[in-house]
Amino acid sequence: MARLLGREPAGAYSVVVRRRNGTPAVIENDPILHDGRPMPTRYWLVDPGLRSAVSRLEADGGVRRAAAEVSPEVLSAAHAAHAAERTQRVPLGHIGPVPTGGVGGTRRGVKCLHAHLAWYLAGGDDPVGRWTADQLGVDSGEFAPALRPEQTRDGPVAAIDCGTNSTRLIVADEWGSVLEREMQITRLGEGVDANHRLSREAIARTLTALQDYRRRMDRRGVKRIRAVATSAVRDAANSDTFMNGATAILGVTPEVLTGEEEGRLAFAGATAHLPEWYDSDAPVLVVDIGGGSTELSVGRALPYAAATPEVRTMSLDAGCVRISERFLRHDPPSPKELTQARRFVEQAIDDVRRKLPPLEPGSLFVGLAGTVSTLACLQQGLTEYDRSRIHHSVLDRGEVALWLEALSAESATARLDRPGMVQGREDVIVGGTLILSVIMELYGCNRCLVSEDDILDGLISTLSGR
Repeated sequence: MARLLGREPAGAYSVVVRRRNGTPAVIENDPILHDGRPMPTRYWLVDPGLRSAVSRLEADGGVRRAAAEVSPEVLSAAHAAHAAERTQRVPLGHIGPVPTGGVGGTRRGVKCLHAHLAWYLAGGDDPVGRWTADQLGVDSGEFAPALRPEQTRDGPVAAIDCGTNSTRLIVADEWGSVLEREMQITRLGEGVDANHRLSREAIARTLTALQDYRRRMDRRGVKRIRAVATSAVRDAANSDTFMNGATAILGVTPEVLTGEEEGRLAFAGATAHLPEWYDSDAPVLVVDIGGGSTELSVGRALPYAAATPEVRTMSLDAGCVRISERFLRHDPPSPKELTQARRFVEQAIDDVRRKLPPLEPGSLFVGLAGTVSTLACLQQGLTEYDRSRIHHSVLDRGEVALWLEALSAESATARLDRPGMVQGREDVIVGGTLILSVIMELYGCNRCLVSEDDILDGLISTLSGR
């Protein structure tokens, strides 16, 4: 929050609205600051993109236009309601000055569109905030109320990602510290590329994993769950069969994310805690190689995101399972199959690259998901998964190319015998490695930072407020 504000907060606050990717958008200030001074502005807009947009609107005469177009009587009633709600939050027994005025500290008229929009997004009946949102074309679906601290600190929370190749769980305590991570290869998307349907066996495997996760969450006393489904469920005509079963087990219905939502959450998770050695305002490229799709997201990490907050994401139907099933049908794949797969991936990545902002000198390439993690394990010869050694390790482009050459020349059985290979990835690792290799080549990136923080961490941040 200090990075979003540009200074340390002077009083207590709560995040009350977040973007769908979990980043804070609006905070509610306590009415009395730490030093006893009153805080007249109850709600603050902290989303950098919205703040910039509102500032441009104000510079273009927005305050004057809002005052002219909104009924004075309706606006006066809003000021009074805002002041009354804020007064109720002044601690009992407080001695000293208390905040006065309505929205933005003013008693009448329009003073600050930022404060009006903040209250409106937080659920306030603010006519000026509504007017501002209409002028800016704010997508209400992009923002969601955040649970307040007294609501969120009630016990552990969990997030589940039902992916095309794996189903994963993360459990965190009420402060966001991770208690448990679990991954099972379930191959929910098996055959979806060709049949556009989830198979009965794939659904059964994934629901069995969810039953296991339900027991784990119960043992941890999990209070709230956020579950998502991605490419395989997006593409399957019979997704309701899986969704109904998952809802019955989890007690919540998994959200079917769009590719863009998937990429934004992955970007939020991967860039929230970058290594201390990284300090650049150049754009960061986050690549999430899933089973059915790959998301490429370009944006700036905090604190530089305050200047250019937008994260641009493109999703393409090229994941490790989809490429393997569509092109790499022999074991090991034939040279012709590899050439066809490479040509397809190169065209897809080139199309995406033209639509995303360009990288700059100093830009960071961050790779996520099972393909990247497995390559890091193989490179280090790890016989057992060790997150501390994988997370924020580095793969260089030459190493990735060598692994593609080696893995594509041997059978799946031989790959599984390699130290570091995860059972269930041996038959799709070539497809994933090909995708990673092509992206590094086309972007001219020589190093890939391996991140074990990903979409799950983005999801858990929306629940725990970390």
